[in-house]
Amino acid sequence: MASIYSDEYQRVIKALREARVAKGITQESLAQALDRPQSFIAKVENGERRLDIVEFIHLSHLLSLDPINIINKIPTKHKPLSAK
Repeated sequence: MASIYSDEYQRVIKALREARVAKGITQESLAQALDRPQSFIAKVENGERRLDIVEFIHLSHLLSLDPINIINKIPTKHKPLSAK
């Protein structure tokens, strides 16, 4: 399973997109702030391109979101490993 199609990843992208729209920020202006083309934001929001962690943090901060709050909303599927 590619992580771009996971429910968890889609929740992250949805949170970013909803914040952008709620704040009245266009894809173009967000892309300019990142020094990227508008198509970068469109591809991320449409699931055609995967964000890396650094890009996620930059986008979160530009949208005045706390990336930790978004991450903490991702349900945990696995138990932590313990050392032997």
